[in-house]
Parts: sequence; C-alpha cells; structure tokens
Amino acid sequence: MTGSSATPDQAVFHEHRRLLFAVAYRVLGSAADAEDTVQDAWIKWSGADRSRVADPKAYLTRIVSNLALERLRSARHKRETYVGPWLPEPVLTTGDASEAVVDAESVSMAMLVVLETLSPLERSVFVLREVFDFSHAEIAEALERSESAVRQAAHRAREHERARRPRFAADRARQRVATERFFAAATGGDVNAPMELLSPDVTLWTYGGGKVRQALRPVVGATTVASWFAAIGTVTYQGVEPADINAGLVELNGGPGIVFSGPAGVIATVTFDWDGRVTAIHNVANPDKLQAVADGTTHDLSVGRSSRACAAARHPGRRRKEHRGHLRRSPPA
Repeated sequence: MTGSSATPDQAVFHEHRRLLFAVAYRVLGSAADAEDTVQDAWIKWSGADRSRVADPKAYLTRIVSNLALERLRSARHKRETYVGPWLPEPVLTTGDASEAVVDAESVSMAMLVVLETLSPLERSVFVLREVFDFSHAEIAEALERSESAVRQAAHRAREHERARRPRFAADRARQRVATERFFAAATGGDVNAPMELLSPDVTLWTYGGGKVRQALRPVVGATTVASWFAAIGTVTYQGVEPADINAGLVELNGGPGIVFSGPAGVIATVTFDWDGRVTAIHNVANPDKLQAVADGTTHDLSVGRSSRACAAARHPGRRRKEHRGHLRRSPPA
C-alpha cells in the first residue's frame, strides 16, 4: 500500500492508519482486535463514495470508532464471563517524547484496566473526548447518538476514571530507573530488595486466560508480591526451567516493562503502575495476548495533538474552547 503502485485512496488510508490503530486499540484494549478493526475500516473506505468525503481523516476516524464500538459490544459477554482477572493485550511502543506523558498515561495498562470497567459507549466516548479531544457534538455524530447522551456518557466515564485512576505527575526517567532496580532485584531472586519500591498495599494481577496456570485472584501486599517475583528465578515457570528463562527491559504501553521469554518464545510480560512507588503490577501470560509482543511489532500510539490539546488532556475538567477534530464534515460512514 505504501509503494509506488499504491493508488491515491490507498495512500490516504495509509497516511491515517497509525491514528486509526491508536483509536481502535484504546477502545478495545486488544492489538489483534484493533488490527482487524482497521482492516474492516479499509474495506468500508474502499467501498465508499469518496467524492463526497470532504475530510478523509475525520471520515476514517468515524468509521473506525463505530467499528470498534460494535466489536467491543460483541466481546463484552466473553469478558464478563471469564473466570479471573481480564487484562488488556500489551504492545511494544515508541513515540514522540514531547507528548510522552499524555500519551503514555492514556495507553498504560492501568488506564486500559480502568476503561474495561466502563460500558462500551462510555469507553468510546472517553477515548474520543479525553484522548483525541473531539467535541461532544462531533462524537455524537460519529457514534450516531444524541449530544445529550454523549455528554452524560462522558461525565460518567470521567467521574469513574477519576475515582479509579487518580492522576499524578509521571516522571518517566524515575520510572525507568526504578523498573531497572526492580528488574535486577526480582531476577536475582532477592525478596527484600524490591520491597522499598513497592507500596504496602501493592496488587499483582495475573492473567493466564485459561491457557496457563495463573492466580485467579489478585495477589495483595508488598511481602507476598516480592516473594512471588523472587520465586521466578528459583522454580519452573510455565514449564520453563529457571536457567532457560530470559528477561529483558522494554517499553510496553508507553512505560518501562519486562518481557520474559523461554526457548519457545515470549511467555509473559510485566508492567507497573507507579505513584511514587509501585501500586499495581500487571502480569500477562495468556499466549493469545502475547502475540503482538512476540512478533516484535512496535506501535507508535502517540496522539500527535497541538499544545493546547495536550494541556487540555492534562486537565480533563477544563472546558475546551477549541477542538482539532472535525468529524461532522463527512457523509455518514
């Protein structure tokens, strides 16, 4: 699609493909589902009367938003009936350092876990409003809802997110150093060394998806969590002997994380939620959720907004006077 033989329509779609994946991934919490949604968007774009499309970016964003909402609704029952914690699918990331704090927060595992507790409509509205800075009117037309319904959904989602995910000033450099210290201590089998990095009520969430054995309930408390990590270097983990387990530091979902690998490939990822100290740890071991990391695909999930929009995202309660989105300029998707 990117070569010299690409048609103008293919070139336009490719130009906005990163944005479409960024929207779909935040709404769905799954790289595989986001990729499928983007492909479905391409099919719709290919069959559309593009002579009536005044703003391709807005039109494509509208298509992918609706498709992601539909896919999220169909997947909701499966997520609600799963026994044990349901965690999003981690992805390797990179992005523009000037917008790293805003983008990392919006795509962090901790944020995606909170978004899992919202209704499909609330989640879609939250992503379009708080992350991509579209107005209520633009979202209403994109999702084919009344503006009042969108405002209500946005209010509920924002209040829920604030209650579950208090914001703090993220210091990526300190997070990286702390993660390196935790990594060295945990992989060295030292129980005591990670203790100073853990909040007393730190919670470890493990996700095996029924494919591998993991804790079905959260592991709570600094001592218990530190012991869990120390054991990784001394016992067989998912059928892999300690001597055959390799661990490496990578960027996962906008922040430092750890990837554990065995002879057959990636066996787990670990990400951290920081508030001065580690408050939550997310361990994904379901092989179905590790494919994006195993493939080595790095995603740029940065939003690429203006300075005004970035400032507004840091203060979600502040009323916006300007919006970059223009979803209302295009015909129905």
